[in-house]
Amino acid sequence: MRSAASPSPAPAAQADDDGFAPGALPVVDAVVIGASAGGVDALLRLLADLPTPWRLPMVAVLHLPQDRDSRLAEIFAHRLPIPVCEARDKADVAPGTLHFAPPGYHLGIEAERCFSLSCEPPVHFSRPSIDLLMSSAADAYGPRLAGLLLTGANEDGARGLADIGQAGGLTAVQAPGEALAPQMPQAALALRRPDFVLSLALLRRLLIRLDAQHHVH
Repeated sequence: MRSAASPSPAPAAQADDDGFAPGALPVVDAVVIGASAGGVDALLRLLADLPTPWRLPMVAVLHLPQDRDSRLAEIFAHRLPIPVCEARDKADVAPGTLHFAPPGYHLGIEAERCFSLSCEPPVHFSRPSIDLLMSSAADAYGPRLAGLLLTGANEDGARGLADIGQAGGLTAVQAPGEALAPQMPQAALALRRPDFVLSLALLRRLLIRLDAQHHVH
Protein backbone atom coordinates (compact mmCIF):
# COMPACT_ATOMS: atom_id res chain seq x y z
CA MET A 1 0.00 0.00 0.00
CA ARG A 2 1.43 3.36 -1.01
CA SER A 3 1.14 6.37 1.28
CA ALA A 4 2.11 9.97 0.67
CA ALA A 5 2.39 10.46 4.41
CA SER A 6 4.82 7.55 4.88
CA PRO A 7 7.30 7.38 1.98
CA SER A 8 9.50 4.33 1.60
CA PRO A 9 13.00 4.50 3.15
CA ALA A 10 14.67 4.64 -0.29
CA PRO A 11 12.27 6.32 -2.74
CA ALA A 12 13.12 6.32 -6.44
CA ALA A 13 12.53 10.07 -6.63
CA GLN A 14 12.23 12.82 -4.06
CA ALA A 15 8.64 13.81 -3.32
CA ASP A 16 7.40 17.23 -4.39
CA ASP A 17 5.76 19.66 -1.95
CA ASP A 18 2.47 17.77 -2.23
CA GLY A 19 4.13 14.60 -0.93
CA PHE A 20 3.86 12.54 -4.13
CA ALA A 21 7.03 11.64 -6.01
CA PRO A 22 7.12 12.65 -9.70
CA GLY A 23 6.15 9.73 -11.91
CA ALA A 24 4.80 7.73 -8.98
CA LEU A 25 1.16 8.19 -10.03
CA PRO A 26 -0.55 6.86 -13.16
CA VAL A 27 -2.24 9.08 -15.74
CA VAL A 28 -6.00 8.78 -15.42
CA ASP A 29 -8.91 10.01 -17.54
CA ALA A 30 -11.61 10.15 -14.85
CA VAL A 31 -12.23 10.00 -11.11
CA VAL A 32 -15.18 8.30 -9.41
CA ILE A 33 -16.01 9.12 -5.79
CA GLY A 34 -18.33 7.44 -3.31
CA ALA A 35 -19.54 8.51 0.13
CA SER A 36 -22.48 8.15 2.48
CA ALA A 37 -22.86 9.38 6.06
CA GLY A 38 -20.85 12.58 6.40
CA GLY A 39 -20.20 12.58 2.67
CA VAL A 40 -21.46 16.06 1.79
CA ASP A 41 -19.07 17.76 4.20
CA ALA A 42 -16.20 15.45 3.22
CA LEU A 43 -16.73 16.09 -0.48
CA LEU A 44 -16.92 19.84 0.02
CA ARG A 45 -13.63 19.75 1.93
CA LEU A 46 -12.08 17.61 -0.79
CA LEU A 47 -13.16 19.76 -3.74
CA ALA A 48 -13.44 23.35 -2.49
CA ASP A 49 -11.21 25.88 -4.27
CA LEU A 50 -9.79 23.43 -6.80
CA PRO A 51 -7.21 24.98 -9.11
CA THR A 52 -8.45 26.06 -12.52
CA PRO A 53 -8.45 25.26 -15.34
CA TRP A 54 -9.60 21.81 -14.19
CA ARG A 55 -9.87 19.06 -16.82
CA LEU A 56 -10.48 15.72 -15.12
CA PRO A 57 -14.12 14.57 -15.11
CA MET A 58 -15.37 13.49 -11.69
CA VAL A 59 -18.44 11.38 -10.99
CA ALA A 60 -19.85 11.08 -7.48
CA VAL A 61 -22.44 8.91 -5.75
CA LEU A 62 -23.68 10.10 -2.38
CA HIS A 63 -26.42 8.09 -0.69
CA LEU A 64 -29.63 10.11 -0.66
CA PRO A 65 -33.29 9.47 0.16
CA GLN A 66 -34.98 8.16 -3.00
CA ASP A 67 -38.26 10.01 -2.40
CA ARG A 68 -37.01 13.58 -2.62
CA ASP A 69 -35.22 15.78 -5.13
CA SER A 70 -31.49 16.23 -4.78
CA ARG A 71 -29.97 19.67 -4.31
CA LEU A 72 -26.39 18.39 -4.43
CA ALA A 73 -25.61 19.88 -7.85
CA GLU A 74 -27.04 23.25 -6.79
CA ILE A 75 -25.18 23.27 -3.45
CA PHE A 76 -21.83 22.30 -4.96
CA ALA A 77 -22.20 24.58 -8.00
CA HIS A 78 -22.29 27.56 -5.64
CA ARG A 79 -19.16 26.45 -3.79
CA LEU A 80 -16.86 25.00 -6.46
CA PRO A 81 -14.95 26.79 -9.23
CA ILE A 82 -15.81 24.06 -11.78
CA PRO A 83 -19.06 23.07 -13.55
CA VAL A 84 -21.36 20.82 -11.53
CA CYS A 85 -24.37 18.92 -12.85
CA GLU A 86 -26.64 15.94 -12.30
CA ALA A 87 -25.79 13.09 -14.67
CA ARG A 88 -28.33 12.41 -17.43
CA ASP A 89 -28.99 9.16 -19.26
CA LYS A 90 -26.89 8.85 -22.46
CA ALA A 91 -25.04 12.13 -21.77
CA ASP A 92 -21.28 12.11 -22.23
CA VAL A 93 -18.94 12.20 -19.25
CA ALA A 94 -17.88 15.83 -19.61
CA PRO A 95 -14.28 16.94 -18.93
CA GLY A 96 -13.60 19.30 -16.06
CA THR A 97 -17.05 18.68 -14.55
CA LEU A 98 -18.37 17.16 -11.32
CA HIS A 99 -21.33 14.89 -12.09
CA PHE A 100 -23.71 13.66 -9.37
CA ALA A 101 -25.87 10.55 -9.58
CA PRO A 102 -29.55 11.52 -9.43
CA PRO A 103 -31.62 10.11 -6.54
CA GLY A 104 -33.60 6.94 -7.14
CA TYR A 105 -31.46 5.69 -10.05
CA HIS A 106 -28.34 3.60 -10.36
CA LEU A 107 -25.70 5.47 -12.36
CA GLY A 108 -23.38 3.57 -14.68
CA ILE A 109 -20.76 4.49 -17.28
CA GLU A 110 -20.88 2.76 -20.66
CA ALA A 111 -17.90 1.68 -22.77
CA GLU A 112 -18.43 4.80 -24.92
CA ARG A 113 -17.89 6.86 -21.74
CA CYS A 114 -21.45 8.07 -21.50
CA PHE A 115 -23.89 7.68 -18.61
CA SER A 116 -26.67 5.17 -18.17
CA LEU A 117 -29.44 5.28 -15.57
CA SER A 118 -31.37 2.26 -14.32
CA CYS A 119 -34.02 1.35 -11.75
CA GLU A 120 -32.60 -2.04 -10.78
CA PRO A 121 -33.07 -3.11 -7.13
CA PRO A 122 -31.02 -1.27 -4.48
CA VAL A 123 -27.53 -2.52 -3.62
CA HIS A 124 -26.67 -2.42 0.09
CA PHE A 125 -30.08 -0.73 0.52
CA SER A 126 -28.94 2.10 -1.75
CA ARG A 127 -29.96 3.37 -5.16
CA PRO A 128 -27.78 4.92 -6.54
CA SER A 129 -25.09 2.40 -5.66
CA ILE A 130 -21.42 3.28 -5.35
CA ASP A 131 -20.51 -0.30 -6.26
CA LEU A 132 -22.38 -0.17 -9.57
CA LEU A 133 -20.87 3.18 -10.56
CA MET A 134 -17.33 2.09 -9.74
CA SER A 135 -17.58 -1.34 -11.35
CA SER A 136 -19.02 0.06 -14.59
CA ALA A 137 -16.38 2.81 -14.64
CA ALA A 138 -13.66 0.18 -14.18
CA ASP A 139 -14.99 -1.61 -17.27
CA ALA A 140 -15.10 1.64 -19.26
CA TYR A 141 -11.75 3.16 -18.25
CA GLY A 142 -9.60 0.24 -17.11
CA PRO A 143 -6.26 1.44 -15.73
CA ARG A 144 -7.04 5.05 -16.70
CA LEU A 145 -9.41 5.46 -13.74
CA ALA A 146 -9.05 6.61 -10.13
CA GLY A 147 -11.54 5.67 -7.42
CA LEU A 148 -11.91 7.44 -4.07
CA LEU A 149 -14.04 6.08 -1.24
CA LEU A 150 -14.86 8.39 1.64
CA THR A 151 -16.83 8.26 4.88
CA GLY A 152 -19.90 6.01 5.00
CA ALA A 153 -21.94 3.73 7.23
CA ASN A 154 -22.25 0.57 5.12
CA GLU A 155 -20.22 -1.62 2.72
CA ASP A 156 -21.31 0.00 -0.55
CA GLY A 157 -18.24 0.92 -2.60
CA ALA A 158 -15.89 -1.76 -1.27
CA ARG A 159 -16.61 -4.17 -4.12
CA GLY A 160 -16.53 -1.43 -6.74
CA LEU A 161 -13.23 -0.05 -5.51
CA ALA A 162 -11.78 -3.57 -5.59
CA ASP A 163 -12.95 -3.87 -9.21
CA ILE A 164 -11.11 -0.64 -10.06
CA GLY A 165 -7.94 -2.03 -8.50
CA GLN A 166 -8.39 -5.33 -10.34
CA ALA A 167 -8.66 -3.40 -13.62
CA GLY A 168 -5.35 -1.63 -12.90
CA GLY A 169 -6.82 1.69 -11.77
CA LEU A 170 -5.71 3.78 -8.82
CA THR A 171 -7.63 3.30 -5.56
CA ALA A 172 -7.71 5.43 -2.42
CA VAL A 173 -9.81 5.57 0.74
CA GLN A 174 -10.24 8.13 3.46
CA ALA A 175 -8.42 7.11 6.62
CA PRO A 176 -11.06 5.41 8.80
CA GLY A 177 -9.86 7.21 11.92
CA GLU A 178 -10.70 10.55 10.31
CA ALA A 179 -14.01 9.53 8.71
CA LEU A 180 -17.26 10.51 10.40
CA ALA A 181 -18.53 6.99 9.61
CA PRO A 182 -15.58 4.59 9.25
CA GLN A 183 -17.50 1.48 8.12
CA MET A 184 -17.25 2.19 4.38
CA PRO A 185 -13.46 2.72 4.23
CA GLN A 186 -12.98 -0.18 6.63
CA ALA A 187 -15.00 -2.48 4.35
CA ALA A 188 -12.81 -1.48 1.40
CA LEU A 189 -9.66 -2.17 3.41
CA ALA A 190 -10.95 -5.59 4.40
CA LEU A 191 -11.74 -6.61 0.82
CA ARG A 192 -8.67 -5.38 -1.08
CA ARG A 193 -5.88 -3.11 0.07
CA PRO A 194 -6.09 0.18 -1.83
CA ASP A 195 -3.12 2.07 -3.18
CA PHE A 196 -3.59 4.88 -0.65
CA VAL A 197 -5.19 5.36 2.77
CA LEU A 198 -5.11 9.11 3.36
CA SER A 199 -6.63 12.02 5.21
CA LEU A 200 -8.94 14.29 3.23
CA ALA A 201 -6.15 16.86 3.01
CA LEU A 202 -3.83 14.33 1.36
CA LEU A 203 -6.63 12.94 -0.84
CA ARG A 204 -7.09 16.50 -2.08
CA ARG A 205 -3.37 16.75 -2.91
CA LEU A 206 -3.60 13.41 -4.71
CA LEU A 207 -6.56 14.61 -6.75
CA ILE A 208 -4.80 17.83 -7.72
CA ARG A 209 -1.69 15.91 -8.79
CA LEU A 210 -3.80 13.53 -10.92
CA ASP A 211 -5.40 16.49 -12.69
CA ALA A 212 -2.01 18.12 -13.26
CA GLN A 213 -0.74 14.91 -14.88
CA HIS A 214 -3.89 14.69 -16.98
CA HIS A 215 -3.18 18.22 -18.26
CA VAL A 216 0.23 17.30 -19.68
CA HIS A 217 -0.88 14.00 -21.23
